Amino acid sequence: MWALRAAVRPGARLSRVARGCGAPKAAPPLPPCPKRTVAAFRGGAGGPEGREGGRWGPGANGWRSRAGEEEPEDAEEEEEEEELLRRDPLLPAGTQRVFLIHPEVKWGPRKPQGTRAEWQVAEAQALVRTLDGWSVVDTAVVPTKTPDRRLIFGKGTLEHLTEKIRGSREVSAVFLNVERMATPTKKELEATWGVQVFDRFTVVLHIFRCNARTKEARLQVALAELPLLRSHLKSDAGRLDGRGGGSRYIMGSGESSLQVQQRLLKDKELRIRRALERLRGKRLLLGRQRRRREFPVISVVGYTNCGKTTLIKALTGDAAVQPRDQLFATLDVTAHAGSLPSRMAVIYMDTIGFLSQLPHSLIESFSATLEDVAHSDLIVHVRDVSHPETELQKDSVLSALRGLRLPAVLLDHVLEVHNKVDLVPGYKPMGPHAVAVSALLGLGLEELKARLEDAVLTATGRRVLTLRVRLAGAQLSWLHKEATVQAVDVMPEAGAADVKVIISHSAYGRFRKLFPE
Repeated sequence: MWALRAAVRPGARLSRVARGCGAPKAAPPLPPCPKRTVAAFRGGAGGPEGREGGRWGPGANGWRSRAGEEEPEDAEEEEEEEELLRRDPLLPAGTQRVFLIHPEVKWGPRKPQGTRAEWQVAEAQALVRTLDGWSVVDTAVVPTKTPDRRLIFGKGTLEHLTEKIRGSREVSAVFLNVERMATPTKKELEATWGVQVFDRFTVVLHIFRCNARTKEARLQVALAELPLLRSHLKSDAGRLDGRGGGSRYIMGSGESSLQVQQRLLKDKELRIRRALERLRGKRLLLGRQRRRREFPVISVVGYTNCGKTTLIKALTGDAAVQPRDQLFATLDVTAHAGSLPSRMAVIYMDTIGFLSQLPHSLIESFSATLEDVAHSDLIVHVRDVSHPETELQKDSVLSALRGLRLPAVLLDHVLEVHNKVDLVPGYKPMGPHAVAVSALLGLGLEELKARLEDAVLTATGRRVLTLRVRLAGAQLSWLHKEATVQAVDVMPEAGAADVKVIISHSAYGRFRKLFPE
């Protein structure tokens, strides 16, 4: 399971606003998306200029990857992909004043373990605040024995909630903090309460829509929406059946309206998967180019809003990286160049934040994006240690990484970065594989860089050596081409130089074969 937790600080208050009387206002259609950052695939200072032309090259801060730029495509493929991305709005537009209801299961197998209702309410509030123009005007934690029943609540509880919602002028929508509502449940609650009702899946899916910048991420969101469309289709067909209209055939085709719509959705799914496979092929090609250049890759993973992007900005010094204090701000895997203390160039991969308690379709649609993690040399797991549920978040991330079937060597050597320690006075990390930092304030970064260098050297089979080479001949130029040269101490009287290099085992073997001692 992946987790969906907001960055909640201990002692956070839940907002409550005085309610008035009167009927709720109707909600208008399509909201603006949250503000987006510029797509990044840019590097920090200290990297090498690219070779082999085109894809890699020097940038303002040293060098940058242009992997995020869309390549020219076949016009027919382009048109097909754009058609697949034309969708109806998921949420209403404009200012929305939300009544947040959290059904709390206090006993039984459905009771969540290791968390508290107030934290779950706080994370739901953070989700609502992510949407432009949306705010929470009231919250309610409502006990329920049977969260999977048709209307979730008992008769008395439902009547009390109905009176409260219909009696408030402020409420224009209800956010029911459950993973997913069945379509009949949604429609009955909307008819009862007189306002639109949304579950967490719909809200998160809309946020994903807004934050997806590349075509691949947008297609992945479109793929995740298909189960929602199918559930609406079945509900509509059931309503037509009740009126005797569900079994009518269309123009002698032998197919009912429901069958036609199901066939169209299946066709759309196949076309989306085909388009994603084309884009995946391009991403794998880029990965092979990176590996050919032997740039070590460090994948930065963590719970949503744990500070991954802020940490990458601090490590690379790339001013183009603009972190946001917002859930799911990163959906597209982006590559950022940096260098370690030895001046070894590395690539930091910023990944989508991990989630939990969301339907499988949403998780599955983004699993392909995380394939990049499997090809990295090191995984850095960023944790927000100021969060009250930091241990639960850790378990969710590790569970998700295991679900990706990563190589055992990667999982066994994950480096934990305990971020936001400035919010936890006196914090000391436990265990040898953890470093405490504040990415925002720059605390602990030098120790982290040293630990990263040691881990990368071990993972990639590189070592730091001082080699004595002759000034006359091809040795020095060969080392400049095949290794990272840190320093050259020339000894003219001996006609030689001591060269400090970072070199792989294979390159060192080739060096000794070509230039025996």
